[in-house]
Amino acid sequence: METIVKTDRNLEKYGLKNVSVNWNLSPETLQQITVEKGMGQETSNGTLAVNTGKFTGRSPQDRFLVEDEYTKDKVWWGKVNKPISPENFKKLYDEVANYLSGKEIYARDGYVCANPEYQTNVRTITEYPWSNLFVNNMFLRFSEDQLDNFEEDWLVLCAPGYEAKNPEEYGIRQGNFSIINFTDRVALIGGSAYTGEMKKGIFTALNLILPIERNVLPMHCSANVGEDGDTSIFFGLSGTGKTTLSADPNRKLIGDDEHGWTADNDIFNFEGGCYAKVIDLTEEKEPDIFRAIKPGALLENVIVNNGEVDFEDCSITQNTRVSYPIHHIDNIQVPSHAGNPKNIFFLTCDAFGVLPPVSKLTPGQAAYHFISGYTAKVAGTEAGITEPVPSFSACFGSPFMPLHPTVYAEMLSKKMQEAGVNVWLVNTGWSGGPYGVGSRIKLKYTRAMITAILNGELENVDFEQHPIFGLYMPKYCPNVPTEMLDPMNTWLQKGAYISKAIGLAHSFHLNFEKFAEKASKQIIEGGPLIDEHHHLEDTF
Repeated sequence: METIVKTDRNLEKYGLKNVSVNWNLSPETLQQITVEKGMGQETSNGTLAVNTGKFTGRSPQDRFLVEDEYTKDKVWWGKVNKPISPENFKKLYDEVANYLSGKEIYARDGYVCANPEYQTNVRTITEYPWSNLFVNNMFLRFSEDQLDNFEEDWLVLCAPGYEAKNPEEYGIRQGNFSIINFTDRVALIGGSAYTGEMKKGIFTALNLILPIERNVLPMHCSANVGEDGDTSIFFGLSGTGKTTLSADPNRKLIGDDEHGWTADNDIFNFEGGCYAKVIDLTEEKEPDIFRAIKPGALLENVIVNNGEVDFEDCSITQNTRVSYPIHHIDNIQVPSHAGNPKNIFFLTCDAFGVLPPVSKLTPGQAAYHFISGYTAKVAGTEAGITEPVPSFSACFGSPFMPLHPTVYAEMLSKKMQEAGVNVWLVNTGWSGGPYGVGSRIKLKYTRAMITAILNGELENVDFEQHPIFGLYMPKYCPNVPTEMLDPMNTWLQKGAYISKAIGLAHSFHLNFEKFAEKASKQIIEGGPLIDEHHHLEDTF
């Protein structure tokens, strides 16, 4: 079995003793070991499938940042960013190091940030072979000769088999944890085999370091670039179409999840791969993702029957996933960075059916909607949800943002204005009524709107302002029925539309209250026009 070992690589400096280390194994070898150890199975086309056990998604309540001199005055502490003391971190780190000592483990040297100026080297040490395969897929990969003089900027230590026996003694909630230490530059994961914890640990770190130390705006978004070098960015929460809409056969994919926007106007991918949901996946709906599932990819928590994957079966979790290196997709930008964006898209799936299918945002509105990060959960997505529920995630990625959301929003607003970027709010949700009454906006219409924007076909059309949300709606868009551009036109009962729209406007205002103190007047005024101080007769 092949292994690449450098004699000077010693893990004792990390507190790991008497370990048998497998360094930088190939995907093929990691897959073989996983199957031999009974930790996974191969599908009919040779792709590795594993079960991540108890945790099939991130555990946000068990994520902590070490509160020390570096972080205490920078981090926006609260429900998302929970503190842990340096002392408790050290105790947990020593426990994990002791747990891994004497074991066979897997080490990988890679990096994140495709722009060489911001390259960040990451050494990952994992208990499981398939966790190491995930890292090979998701982080950027060195050639063998580049590994000779590797020195890490960050260490990821991942021990799913370790659980803290008395969690309260360490200041944590239960036996599993994901902790980021910015001073020691360590991401420590214990008790959870969900691979996304490793990826998000490093990207959470970048989301603080890049804006603070390097004047780079980190973004939870996908990005692509056209033949003329025009870059587009797509922000959106799960289920809004971020991956689908950025995969455009006429444009090259830069990346599908995490990017930086530099002071000298470069958009670069953080990662070397994609981590996509595969629930209800078909080749027809998502050809790029479907075809990327081949040897080297890693399927998580899917049901396999006689070698065939049943993508419709969500009996383990709705959050079935695949990771694969970005080169499993044909049409990619190499290397993974490009120039200033020309258009930014905020994607939302409005299940209330009241937001326009497309609208152009002012800088204040763009910052407001960026901070809000709105979408809606529909019936069936979570237990107990029987009708649409507003869902807000600051900066379209609040679980990974250590700084106050207004810091990122102000950076975005400044960069947008300097670059002269057009910002659009695109509703991929419902029209003609809410979920259960209206219908989902057809993908072909959403694609037509985005294509029209990319082709500059909305530059010379007239816009009208939405009376409740203040958004600017185009009166015409090629290949899209004109009547659906103003959502009120699609409802049979105008009064019902107004009532539902005002209800959502209130939800926006209530959500924004926690950010208002640090938001500028321009951002605050970017919200819906209707609030508790306005009445219908003022508008209609």
